[in-house]
Amino acid sequence: MMTRVGNGTRLKIFTWHIHGSYLYYLSQGNYDIYIPVNDERTPGYYGRGRTFPFGSNVIEIPADMVKNYDFDVIMYQSVKNYLVDQYEILTPTQRRLPRVYLEHNTPLKSPFGTRHTVNDRRICLVHVTHYNRLMWDNNRTPVTVIEHGVTDSDIPYTGELDKGITVINHLPQRGRALGWDVFQQVSKQVPVDLAGMGNEAVGGCEVLHPQLPAFRGKYRYFFHPVRHTSLGLAVCEAMMQGLPVIGLATTELVTVIENGVNGWIHTDLDFLVDKMKLLMNDPEQAARMGKAARETALKRFNIERFTADWENLFNAVCANVPGQPFNADTCNANVSGKEKMM
Repeated sequence: MMTRVGNGTRLKIFTWHIHGSYLYYLSQGNYDIYIPVNDERTPGYYGRGRTFPFGSNVIEIPADMVKNYDFDVIMYQSVKNYLVDQYEILTPTQRRLPRVYLEHNTPLKSPFGTRHTVNDRRICLVHVTHYNRLMWDNNRTPVTVIEHGVTDSDIPYTGELDKGITVINHLPQRGRALGWDVFQQVSKQVPVDLAGMGNEAVGGCEVLHPQLPAFRGKYRYFFHPVRHTSLGLAVCEAMMQGLPVIGLATTELVTVIENGVNGWIHTDLDFLVDKMKLLMNDPEQAARMGKAARETALKRFNIERFTADWENLFNAVCANVPGQPFNADTCNANVSGKEKMM
């Protein structure tokens, strides 16, 4: 295998297509991403798909041909990738390459007592929020955080519709953790529309990611009913467009929303409903708060910082001695020099 660190050649990252919008934002970086595809288009193996406008640096490989390719980094994004997929499509040599496990989610069985699947000092475990890192038992695996980054929208917020919008895929099936009951309770008191895949049976609508800014930007505010999750990319995207956010004061959202400035968060649904009514009746205040939300997103979730963090991390793990455990400084270069491996 060839190592492409410091020689001006783009790194080759192999991963599975697990989270479409995250993969799209990850692909904005200065590296090439290879994803497997099979005829059945099973989860993780459906290739580029037709939803996201991926660039030429996202490259499909037939799953049965993956063993013939040279890569620099292997990146897992699910338990199945780690426990099953890698043994089915990667060679033993490929499985010894620099490895990263990207954890998108919070632990579900116990929010604070769940051990992570990975327990290996030769793998870098990357969480997308500090809340994730805090709640998982990360074993002995080196761990760091790379916060979300999203591209800027060229479609401005107008807020002309005096109601809110929630964007969550398959919300009824995902239940209490994602706040299906919260959404139902709130939407009986104030008008809130639901967008996302799999919501048609409950009156929601599916809007493809490229069309979402034009659809979302007309709504007065963004409602996030989630109890327990990571920080949804939909929140970051809405803020980047200039929508104020109203949501539960849980998870990473409490570090993003400042009450009365760029939105409101609380654990009292009556309080949140009152604030929704306030914004419905005061579009000028909604616009001011939306502007502040956008300023927050530009500082915290800008795509340049995000892709630089990932490129730094990929280079750091490639620079490690192959097969050796990471030391304390292995991935210190990532997250704009702020985050440290623990």
